[in-house]
Amino acid sequence: MTAAPGPGPDPVDALMDAWRTELPDVLRPTTELSKRITQLAGALDEATRGILPELGLTVAEFDILVALRRAGEPYRMQPNELARSLLLSSGGLSNVVNHLTGRGLVRREPSPDDGRATMIRLTPDGVRTAERAVRAHADAHEAVFAEASPTAVQAAVRALREVGIRRRPAPRPLRTGRNRSRS
Repeated sequence: MTAAPGPGPDPVDALMDAWRTELPDVLRPTTELSKRITQLAGALDEATRGILPELGLTVAEFDILVALRRAGEPYRMQPNELARSLLLSSGGLSNVVNHLTGRGLVRREPSPDDGRATMIRLTPDGVRTAERAVRAHADAHEAVFAEASPTAVQAAVRALREVGIRRRPAPRPLRTGRNRSRS
């Protein structure tokens, strides 16, 4: 495998060259792809984390606000549904929701379908904050791809869709030591 035409060698090229020299049998057809995806994921994560302080949000707060906004009107979800979609433990979710409630961005309300259940809902200020966050997030990610042509971005989307993992079950939420059942 040789480096693709472009601006010159990058850290992944150097890593691949080192393994070709040191232990070539560990290289697989997917090795470079995996390393490039990992590098890209790190750059996107860094871009997201870079905009959150300006918005006064943590990663978990951002994730919750965006998930509720993405749910559509009336911008509410059951706590267990929200925790599952974000891979959070119920205790972790509760702590973040308490903080967002204190800031007036979400509120807990009774479920319209089950009076014993609770829903978490964005307040009007929460909707505005979520929308600002989503726009800032999109702009930050756009900046990561600023040097790539629209054609290259679309080709990458198609290629990643083709190699995407579709058969794996959805990951289960992480649990802290306190939430583990005793066997």
